[in-house]
Amino acid sequence: MENFTNASVCSFLMIMAVLACEFERGMAVWQHAHATFYGGSDASWTMGGACGYGNLYTDGYGIQTAALSTALFNNGKSCGACYQIVCDGSQVPQWCLKGGHITITATNFCPPNYNLPSNNGGWCNPPRQHFDMSQPAIEKIAKYRAGIVPVLYRKVQCKRTGGIRFTINGRNYFELVLISNVGGAGDISKVWIKWSKTNKWETMSRNWGSNWQSLSYLTGQTLSFRIQTTNGRIQTAYNVAPSNWRFGQSYSSNVQF
Repeated sequence: MENFTNASVCSFLMIMAVLACEFERGMAVWQHAHATFYGGSDASWTMGGACGYGNLYTDGYGIQTAALSTALFNNGKSCGACYQIVCDGSQVPQWCLKGGHITITATNFCPPNYNLPSNNGGWCNPPRQHFDMSQPAIEKIAKYRAGIVPVLYRKVQCKRTGGIRFTINGRNYFELVLISNVGGAGDISKVWIKWSKTNKWETMSRNWGSNWQSLSYLTGQTLSFRIQTTNGRIQTAYNVAPSNWRFGQSYSSNVQF
């Protein structure tokens, strides 16, 4: 057991040395948190969630995802953000996988449970920083039997395949647009919409999660969207929804961060 523990600690120290070098190059600061898992071995129960995404495969996120505690979720403003996570082998070397690390996307909310203490069941109670990861995701960094493990995390850039995706729901005079598959910072701070009968950009408001709303009548018009992520970068998807768009349909753009 002593040799195993020493090897695990050495592996953790090597990881930390690499992380220190990355910090010197201006990478985000690593912070302490805890992580557990939900959703079953195939992550089937992680689909949907408080960010509004539906099928996480078609929305571009797969199963390397997590529900965030109140302190991290920020009322849905963190939806789509990416976090790199490593198991803290300096605290629990017996549970951490050697060299294990993973990048997850925030797709759901882990609600607090005030009936339980934050160190025994109420893992997502404020002000605790906690990641409730999909089971396949946490098994990249820790053993299943651990249940809950201390971790180090940092916010990183998201890498996506294909363009930003827009799913239009709602009804006339109420367009609820789910924006997904966002690269770069991943989490959105502002959205604007423009339709073919005007040259002005209208500011959309966040309804919930990654759903943004407009109260204009837009049926029968070509729609363009402008997105700003939390790092200040802006991308514009012109004419992404054709004039014959329909509620419930999704449209992929040719732009990405």
